[in-house]
Amino acid sequence: MSPTELRASIGLASVYGLRMLGLFIILPIFALYAEHLPGGESHFLIGVALGAYGLTQAILQIPAGWLSDRYGRKPIIYIGLILFAIGSVMAASADNIYWIIAGRVIQGAGAINAAVMALTADLTREDHRTKAMAMIGMTIGVSFALSMVLSPLLYARIGMSGIFVMTAVLAVLAILVVAFFIPNPAITRFHTDTEASGKRLGEVLRNKDLLRLDFGIFSLHAILMSVFMQVPFLLKDNGLHAAYHWKVYLPVMLLAFVFMVPPMIFADKRSRTKEVFVGAIALAALAQLMLLLFHHSVLSVAVALLLFFVAFNLLEAMLPSLISKTAPLAAKGTAMGVYSSVQFLGAFVGATAGGFLMEHFGGNAALMFAIVLLILWLLVAGGMQSPAAVRTRLYPLSDMDESAAKLLQSRLMQLKGVREVMVVAAEQMASIKVETSGFDEAGVEQLLKGV
Repeated sequence: MSPTELRASIGLASVYGLRMLGLFIILPIFALYAEHLPGGESHFLIGVALGAYGLTQAILQIPAGWLSDRYGRKPIIYIGLILFAIGSVMAASADNIYWIIAGRVIQGAGAINAAVMALTADLTREDHRTKAMAMIGMTIGVSFALSMVLSPLLYARIGMSGIFVMTAVLAVLAILVVAFFIPNPAITRFHTDTEASGKRLGEVLRNKDLLRLDFGIFSLHAILMSVFMQVPFLLKDNGLHAAYHWKVYLPVMLLAFVFMVPPMIFADKRSRTKEVFVGAIALAALAQLMLLLFHHSVLSVAVALLLFFVAFNLLEAMLPSLISKTAPLAAKGTAMGVYSSVQFLGAFVGATAGGFLMEHFGGNAALMFAIVLLILWLLVAGGMQSPAAVRTRLYPLSDMDESAAKLLQSRLMQLKGVREVMVVAAEQMASIKVETSGFDEAGVEQLLKGV
């Protein structure tokens, strides 16, 4: 990476991380706080408040990306972060559950994910874009882990209102990073590999393999939110004060990251992605069953959480890779946009359904909801094809017309190990899906030199 690309990647990863930290940090403690608010006696309303951001995020994310194509990346990111800050301040000053719901809805309306990804593509060359995206992905994982540990500690010291104020401050910091640290792109153009196209939505929504994966990320985040509707109460009922919940989350998150590594390596080295994927779903179901049957001690809850987060981390890491391998090259950005929107929709449905079930049928009903959803996911995932051992390579191109692009595409398709090729003259980019072994990279480079 050039210094400019590295600066842009670090800056955009920090913006993404600051915003996701602001969303994640209330998860471990919000349900315990909200039950003491007017209206908080309704677990259903607590669930709506916890997941409300997901609904507006799911609805507005792809349109916000389209707006960034027309009006510029940074203006849309600024608007999104300002909305997030406004929603945070509203939630901080709320004295009932209804105003918190309103604040969370506005937080979600600050849907900047697609614009951030598009700006990342604007500021990085094709052959370094994967590194930049990986940095953003790692930042999200770190933000989530930090949230699990920091949330109970911060709640004990500054309260939930203080946490919401802190999320507003984080949004302002992110605005400053965008304004003063992240470079302005020389050219803003549509990027097929990172952005959703309205023309490709139908193709993506008709693809059964992609729909299986979309159902997976929907289920995973629905279950995550239902977990945080129930687990804080389980820890509290077992005598662990909310201020000390971090003593459970810290070792759980650290060990979960350690234990996820061996199966990830096994799946990659032995080409056993489907087996590890399905096994992780089964492990998540086992964890929920343990929470249902053996939740009468802090230790048993912690063990169940450890199993769940090992599975969660595995699935969260594998699903985007599977989307990338499964989606046609011309629809990859669209497939990722739909995937991300469905993920946030799952968060809303999981929190809302979990709260409704807890209110009307008791806490165990939320766990049963998660188990049933996981069994359905097992059935859906069982029909998936074993993913091909492929990866996508991006290559920058010099200026060329459409006829030259078509000729280059046909020549690239003839090379050994090449599965699919997309050459986009307007974006000066060639995207090639290749086999992980036996790929004639030297042949590709030789062809591109002759262009």
